[in-house]
Amino acid sequence: MSENCTHNCETCTANCASRQGGSAAPTFAVPKETTKIKKIIAVMSGKGGVGKSMVSATLATQLAKQGHKVAILDADITGPSIPKLFGLRGNPAGDDQGIFPFESEQLGIKMMSTNFLLERETQPVVWRGPVISGMVQQFYTEVYWEDVDYMIVDMPPGTGDVSITLFQSLPIDGIIIVTSPQELVSMIVAKAVNMANMVDKPVLGLVENMSYFECPDCGKKIEVFGESHTLEIASSFGLPLLARVPIQPEIAKKSDEGKIEEIDASWLDDAITMIKLI
Repeated sequence: MSENCTHNCETCTANCASRQGGSAAPTFAVPKETTKIKKIIAVMSGKGGVGKSMVSATLATQLAKQGHKVAILDADITGPSIPKLFGLRGNPAGDDQGIFPFESEQLGIKMMSTNFLLERETQPVVWRGPVISGMVQQFYTEVYWEDVDYMIVDMPPGTGDVSITLFQSLPIDGIIIVTSPQELVSMIVAKAVNMANMVDKPVLGLVENMSYFECPDCGKKIEVFGESHTLEIASSFGLPLLARVPIQPEIAKKSDEGKIEEIDASWLDDAITMIKLI
């Protein structure tokens, strides 16, 4: 795929890998003409509560700190967390043709989320699947994203119809799966990996959240949830374990305060390197 790919095969004449093999190129949703998105990375988890949104946000901040133009599409329509992590509230501006994304205060990360469209951030989103899927596609096609080097898509948890729609309608370049250390999640991770394989999307690797707590006095790493099995799971699928994210009060504090851009997420360095290789 070309470095300057706009993910719109209908107007492109390049003979890239997407056109090879004699089969027709997949038909993806098309963003606005002024939008150019180079790479799209989906962050998914087989279940909720493992820190998927936190990983999405910190991946975005680490890429932005390296000088890249970054955007976050919050596709977790019924449980949006991205605005809270960045301390953003309010309704987006727009015109007859589309919507202008919010931008984070420090790094200028562009983002769109359901919470920007609600009267109250605690208001529940009680929509059925087709409506939710349509909203996600509208976020991609009707927002003035402009130039973006990396778009991070914070996926809904699980492997339901919204995830399927996303994989079929967005030209996703790679997937990062977030999990936690317990052996119980091995089956859940397997479901996520198998789903990615079914829709022919490459999994870049796994990120284990809440891996351990480092004692501030002795420096010993304590595995709060027991012995980790994530490396074993990753190896069984031939995937790398890209990061082990520690349990740190600072992460929770900055996330609650909407100051996630202040976190030094250097534990994601290998994940960032993998993203930049695709």
